Amino acid sequence: MNQEELRYLQRLAELYPTIGKASTEIINLQSIMNLPKGTEHFLSDIHGEYEAFSHVLRNGSGAVRKKIDDVFGHTLSNSDKRSLATLIYYPREKMQLVKKKEEDMENWYKITLYRLIEVCKTTASKYTRSKVRKALPADYAYVIEELITEKAEVLDKEAYYDSIVDTIIAIGRAQNFIIALAELIQRLVVDHLHVLGDIYDRGPGPHFIMDRLMKYHSLDIQWGNHDVVWMGAAIGQPACIMTVLRNSLRYGNLDILEDGYGINMLPLATFAMETYQDDPCTVFEMKGSGNYNGLEKALGMKMHKAVTVMQFKLEGQIIRRHPEFYMDDRLLLERMDLEKGVLRLPDGKEYKLLDTNFPTLDPKDPYELSDGEKEVLERITSGFRNCEKLQNHMALLLDKGGLYKVYNGNLLFHGSVPLNEDGSLREVEVDGCFYKGRKLYDELEAHVRRAFYSLKPVEIQKSGDILWYIWAGPNSPLFGKDKMATFERYLLSDKEAHKETKNAYYKLLEDEKVVDSLLLEFGLDPKQGHIINGHVPVHQSEGESPVKCGGKVIVIDGGFSKAYQKVTGIAGYTLIYNSYGLILSAHEPFTSAEQAVVKENDIVSNRVAVHYTSTRRLVGDTDTGRALKERIEELKKLLEAYRKGIIKEKNK
Repeated sequence: MNQEELRYLQRLAELYPTIGKASTEIINLQSIMNLPKGTEHFLSDIHGEYEAFSHVLRNGSGAVRKKIDDVFGHTLSNSDKRSLATLIYYPREKMQLVKKKEEDMENWYKITLYRLIEVCKTTASKYTRSKVRKALPADYAYVIEELITEKAEVLDKEAYYDSIVDTIIAIGRAQNFIIALAELIQRLVVDHLHVLGDIYDRGPGPHFIMDRLMKYHSLDIQWGNHDVVWMGAAIGQPACIMTVLRNSLRYGNLDILEDGYGINMLPLATFAMETYQDDPCTVFEMKGSGNYNGLEKALGMKMHKAVTVMQFKLEGQIIRRHPEFYMDDRLLLERMDLEKGVLRLPDGKEYKLLDTNFPTLDPKDPYELSDGEKEVLERITSGFRNCEKLQNHMALLLDKGGLYKVYNGNLLFHGSVPLNEDGSLREVEVDGCFYKGRKLYDELEAHVRRAFYSLKPVEIQKSGDILWYIWAGPNSPLFGKDKMATFERYLLSDKEAHKETKNAYYKLLEDEKVVDSLLLEFGLDPKQGHIINGHVPVHQSEGESPVKCGGKVIVIDGGFSKAYQKVTGIAGYTLIYNSYGLILSAHEPFTSAEQAVVKENDIVSNRVAVHYTSTRRLVGDTDTGRALKERIEELKKLLEAYRKGIIKEKNK
């Protein structure tokens, strides 16, 4: 035994100071490895749709209903199962409805409590008693543990459990106890949550989603480009701030910034009214602005135009600072001929502009902000940087997030791996060096973290600019297109100019050789591994399948965002990975929580097994299992050191 190994075992001995304690831990870890693996839940491209997100979390993408089926089989009608499932999803709301219709609430409480206890027993059975105990609600932990634990020493078990349930009802705690059991089932049915990016933008509730994720028991997040642009805004990167403002105004979601994060929009509103007072700003109409009155809508369009112009200017400044981004084709402000009303490209092609009123544009330097724009930017930047709630949300993204994740044999990321047309990894220049594949992801992620944690202003600005590049750069793994045609979609009517060409990755998803090479690049076995990603909606209505390359690639963006549902035909895909295999769920559009409670509507339309195993996967077959095996081997060496007298036991 060398000195390094001895030092490590001495540190381990501080945790397990006796042969008995080390032996007990080995037995404990070995037993955990033989439990069924926990259920993993995958979501992607939530885009601020909090209510739909919340419902999918509550129902575990059908996992709760499956537990009910497992427990009751044909002993309960489909109607009763549906009612029980709704109660588990929305216990408070469902009981309010039941009270209005049910004549004998005491009997209903008793039946319901027994049903929930049975579901809870099954749900908890795949975990150690210690893990279940940690998940129990504090107020009812002891009672719930008694009800879901088999007690061999009790001769008349039925009478024992009856007395507990009767007492719960008699002292008026049935309603609270039902809520506690329902929330415990929701908590236990999913062991770990994966969010594959794009929590922000389009929908009205990303801040509520982040609040919910901050309380979630176990999760990881793969950043999407919409998340990264918010991260850039949070550190005060000007182009990212204007992009966040533009997206919020475009989708009529300014409330997220004003009410959700408390960022004052008055400086922007004042500037927009003064600068575009007589401009109808018709090109900058807002989507989803039905709740605004005429004056609010008119002001919103002026603000929308103001931030869009500022965004184009600030993006131009970044592109000029970074020739290695190779984005000179996006320097479009200098190519506008406002007198003739056209955009003139280097190849001589001209496009008619839909708007030529740009009073803050200096023809000599079109990317320079006017004095008024600089003042607006300064005040709003202060709002972003000093918003405690926003900074807490970004801290969660940093703590639980990254650009990719390798987890239990699956490669998770939001967008795409930049590829050449022949399927080889594309080299991308970042800060003067070239990277590809996994190293590209690692380098870009390092810059994201540097932007938040570096103490050097020059480094913060450089990494902040790279954050913007991750949002919209042609070789960004989170964007995956040759350009973001924002300018063209606003100011040119020619649809051909709006076209964005996807990276070769998306054309090669059915090429097994390419997919296998990507799995190998990230250290996975091509025979067993899967790529799971989101970002580009799957158009189910056109016959497109989310399952590619014989099941090796699964794309789970099916249109959570209402903005996409007309073209996707559904309201999103989610994925479950339990001890039996991978199960893909397609979701129906979500109406409201109220409708889900009253009509007992669920939103899982169908579930398809992507990969099914004949034998259940155990904890020992997972990444956690591999770590446990390593710890067991270390503990065995510690036992040997104790028995040989190399390390002395510390009996207290």
